[in-house]
Amino acid sequence: MRQKVEEKLILGIDPGTQEMGYGLILVKGQKLSLVQYGVIHLKKYANHAIKLRKIHERIAHLIEEYGPDEMALEAPFVGQNIQSALKLGRAQGVAMSAALIRDIPITEYAPKKVKAAVTGNGNASKEQVAHMLMKLLKFKVEDNVLLDATDALGVAVCHSYQKGQNVSTKKSWSAFLKENPDRLSKK
Repeated sequence: MRQKVEEKLILGIDPGTQEMGYGLILVKGQKLSLVQYGVIHLKKYANHAIKLRKIHERIAHLIEEYGPDEMALEAPFVGQNIQSALKLGRAQGVAMSAALIRDIPITEYAPKKVKAAVTGNGNASKEQVAHMLMKLLKFKVEDNVLLDATDALGVAVCHSYQKGQNVSTKKSWSAFLKENPDRLSKK
């Protein structure tokens, strides 16, 4: 009798008040596949409260349409501007609330942890993350790469690795690279 392969749909979110990235991946055993990704454009709304409402509506719509099992968010980077940090925290909270009212578990990841999980380098650029995700998830975008969307996909991929869906933490790096040659960047 064959063992049933566990499937899990993960919604990744890259919070923002100007643009909020989202990405959905399906994890089936050891295989990751791209389901959907995009950006919620918020620049056109001058009022912060309206931006928050739009975030909640779009995230709730994605949850209703795709029914993710879990949500993963990139933790906000806190810089010098306290007002920006507060607005970003509100945007993240609104996205979280859309999942919480539907009993979807939520996990946060630091930006460096996401970059390290996807590229092996916690200081990788957004472009490097996007490039690695295109190879890993086997998709191609033209010149207009939506970096907030690929960042959100990176959060979902990081989450799948952390949940033990793809990478055993008891293996060495060399064993991991042998099992995942597509994750190795060749220059």
